[in-house]
Amino acid sequence: MWPGEQPPGSGPQHNPYQQPGYQQPNPYQQPGPQQPGPQQPNPYQQPAPWERPAPVPPPGRPGGGRTKLVAVLSAAAVVVAAGVTGFLLLGGKGDDHAGPGPTTSASASASASGSASPAADDSRSASGGQKPTIAGWKVVVNPDTGIAFDVPSDWQVRSKSWIHYVTDDADPDEKILAAMKAPAVLKEKWCGADEDRDGRTDYSSLADVGTRAEKDAGTAAEAARGTSANWVYGQYAQPDRKKVSTGAVTSFTTTSGITGSVATSRSSGVERKGRCDVDGKAVTFAFKDPDGALLSWSLVGAAGVSEEVPDATVRKIMATVRLFDTSPGS
Repeated sequence: MWPGEQPPGSGPQHNPYQQPGYQQPNPYQQPGPQQPGPQQPNPYQQPAPWERPAPVPPPGRPGGGRTKLVAVLSAAAVVVAAGVTGFLLLGGKGDDHAGPGPTTSASASASASGSASPAADDSRSASGGQKPTIAGWKVVVNPDTGIAFDVPSDWQVRSKSWIHYVTDDADPDEKILAAMKAPAVLKEKWCGADEDRDGRTDYSSLADVGTRAEKDAGTAAEAARGTSANWVYGQYAQPDRKKVSTGAVTSFTTTSGITGSVATSRSSGVERKGRCDVDGKAVTFAFKDPDGALLSWSLVGAAGVSEEVPDATVRKIMATVRLFDTSPGS
């Protein structure tokens, strides 16, 4: 399960969800009125989200997998991504919890496109008024969790509406394994291949980084260990969890004074079915905010390649993680 974010293009759209042996039903198709004579267009039939132009590119791992990227286009547009937003908990504080729901709906306003031109860097609109703490870097903000952090200038900052997540290939309901909102990406077209031989290139990124609220973990250590392992398994190692190993959980304190738990997971021996299939790694820093909500920051990317994000860079980015006030008027 790979990220292959492809921004919208002018040519025919490729369905990144359609893999060999897998057929995604169109939840938007409803029976329309029957017309006599020649077949008329069905006014009730709307194209599936991946068939419509959209401002967000979902990834499609060459060779298989269900890594996805969607954009919530308005406050009410969480229907398609209901399962994802519920998984993310949108801040994870008491009444803000949204329980997992269906991932598709005929009334959805969140959309995804499978073929694309590079999306513009959205660092200005995504900054939320925050400024980077490292000169020359960019600030990344998730207003739902109240987390900000910085990334080097060559990373592309997504808007606060972007959601990047991985699902379980073996689950018919596409169980969400890990997710992040308002992420940043490094080299979104790092590797390209046409493994399904449909004449279109699917791209995968070198690395992604973002934040979320933790729903299921009881402690920061559990969240760090579980989330990092799920990212590596979901994005790189499926269907073999034995290829994923997680190191010891350690304590970490950011420059702003946040103390939490860090875990690093890696895959080893991922089957090279295609040129973009490589091993991966994920680092997750989990901690509690002043209200006791469990939150996490994760960086996931290719491992064992010449351009792998160095551990020193990962920790430098992680050290910038900080909280900010999300209350109105702050």
